[in-house]
Amino acid sequence: MEERKGVITFKGGALTLIGPEVKVGDTAPGFKVLNNSLGEVTLDQYKGKTLILSVAPSLDTPVCAEQTRRFNKEIANLPAGVEVLTITADLPFAQGRFCGGEGVKITTLSDHRDMSFGNAYGTHIKELRLEARSIFVIGKDGKVKYVEYVSEVTNHPDYDKALQAAKSNA
Repeated sequence: MEERKGVITFKGGALTLIGPEVKVGDTAPGFKVLNNSLGEVTLDQYKGKTLILSVAPSLDTPVCAEQTRRFNKEIANLPAGVEVLTITADLPFAQGRFCGGEGVKITTLSDHRDMSFGNAYGTHIKELRLEARSIFVIGKDGKVKYVEYVSEVTNHPDYDKALQAAKSNA
């Protein structure tokens, strides 16, 4: 498996990402993650939809929680056919607890079991076994329309650019 060293940092310390760098124009890589009921979810289940994949290390941290709340708030402003999926390496039970406590309605998916998503999208942080903060927009055609790997794990992504990419590809 490909390793990319020093692509991101955590509080200034360099980290290693496992998996390839996904780029705009690529066919979106497939993945297998778990929903909050432990059911398997794959990218194929969302064929024909525009997706915002909001990737975060852990919902139990302030920036990740705010990222998830922000996209949850934006759902009402998105065109029909656009879905937001939040993907973390948290256990599905922790994701369910967070969403229930926060009133979050967007779909949260866990990559904890296999790191399938992280390995396919190059977001698997080797040193922490967490996901790197990133955003991917996948168009109805299955092609990647927008990518942001946030260079410092404790920083926010550019929400507005991601939302604009999703709206223009709906």
